Amino acid sequence: MASARKVGIIGLGHVGAHVANSLLLQGLADELYLCDVKAQKVLSEAQDLHDSLTFVPFNTKIVNVGDRYEELASCDIIVNAAGNVAMAAGNRDGELFCTTDSARSFANRVVDAGFDGIWVSIANPCDVVCTTIWHLTNYDPKKIIGSGCGLDSARLHSEISKKCGISPKSIDAYMIGEHGFSQIAAWKAATIAGKPLSELACEYPEQYGFDQAEVEELARKGGYVTYEGKGCTEYAVANSAVRVCAAVLHNEHAVLSASTLMCGQYGEEGIFTSLPCVIGAEGIEQVYTLDLSDAELEGFHKSCQHIRDNIAQLAWW
Repeated sequence: MASARKVGIIGLGHVGAHVANSLLLQGLADELYLCDVKAQKVLSEAQDLHDSLTFVPFNTKIVNVGDRYEELASCDIIVNAAGNVAMAAGNRDGELFCTTDSARSFANRVVDAGFDGIWVSIANPCDVVCTTIWHLTNYDPKKIIGSGCGLDSARLHSEISKKCGISPKSIDAYMIGEHGFSQIAAWKAATIAGKPLSELACEYPEQYGFDQAEVEELARKGGYVTYEGKGCTEYAVANSAVRVCAAVLHNEHAVLSASTLMCGQYGEEGIFTSLPCVIGAEGIEQVYTLDLSDAELEGFHKSCQHIRDNIAQLAWW
């Protein structure tokens, strides 16, 4: 028999709880380990998820871990969703001190207990938190994956789809850089059916000749349209994290925009940020660089500098 697929979730706020629910609905985890510093919150979420088992594809063992982080060591994947979304009302940098302090409270405890799986981190600012986990633990950076611009790329697909009437699933385009307001759309490399959007805009201007700057800004700020009426984002970001989990658990070798350690791409190194990555059972297998315009390359470097500026604010670094 195959070994049980174990996924742990740290932080059961809006996003963490939806990650758990999406994992159940997709039948991805055999065992689900729930972790939060709020004891009643974990108890309540565990009860609600257990009551859902009648309606999901497969039975899943639901384990209340509380704040006993060492019990996550046997997991194949740990999803870090620990944060305080109210602090992100203005921008994702608002959670900077909260989420990095949270990472300091559990990262070494998990790794020192023998964890050898994949970190999937959603907590914002995503790139800083991923860099923090790596910095604290000296863990294999290929096994630390930030959800990063995976969600922003989906938002870009959605906005392009609205303009040209093509299914979002048929659009190959990426937001790259920081998962925040400094991210950029890699327009020069964007294609549909292998045909550059720039060529399609020339051939079919009424359909594809949309304002790229407008679409990019809609993708960049889409999360805050959601936040305005709900006080949080939850469905799409949770599903973006679960998409990464699926790529790992099924060893898909899927290409997704994700935050990973820069090792010289475009001259950047030492920080996590988003580029298209091949993701499989061992984490990040390859990192692709795209053909960027001069303006896009400049934007990417500025985005990386913003991440460094945030890191510089952490007194303990």
